[in-house]
Amino acid sequence: MAIRRILTVDNAADLATLKKISTPVEAVTDELRALMDDMLETMYDAPGIGLAAVQIGEPIRVITMDLAREGEEPAPRYFVNPEILSSSEDTLGYEEGCLSVPEYFDEVERPSKVTIRYLNYQGETVVEEAEGLFAVCIQHEMDHLEGVLFIDHLSRLRRDRAITKVKKARRAA
Repeated sequence: MAIRRILTVDNAADLATLKKISTPVEAVTDELRALMDDMLETMYDAPGIGLAAVQIGEPIRVITMDLAREGEEPAPRYFVNPEILSSSEDTLGYEEGCLSVPEYFDEVERPSKVTIRYLNYQGETVVEEAEGLFAVCIQHEMDHLEGVLFIDHLSRLRRDRAITKVKKARRAA
């Protein structure tokens, strides 16, 4: 396993990659599982609760996630070719952050419940309902697969402010 570099919005080349639409995965192979292991290690190191493959420069439809709280047993999840089958009309506003937009948080409104289908780590098809933080996180990560960042859901002013803040923090570091 290896920790990969996470692409960020303050770098033009990184941003161009982050805006790519990810391609579907043909099959869950040992090579793909090795990538997912790297993604999980990278996500834990950051630290974060979700990571899309495109965020480490691999524009394929793969997500890792772990919503366990500090002090809880890790609960890693893997989503290959995830798709939303249905969404609730009810919405949930949640303060989101992103490893590709470091140190910036803002509220985004999303459906409070979604039904998703994906392949798991073993390549088995899973259909399940997500709500609360799980629903927010899976939708956030699935946006990455479409080249959408959480700041794209904000007003232009707030989006520009987020990018400026990330750039200033990088220069100060």
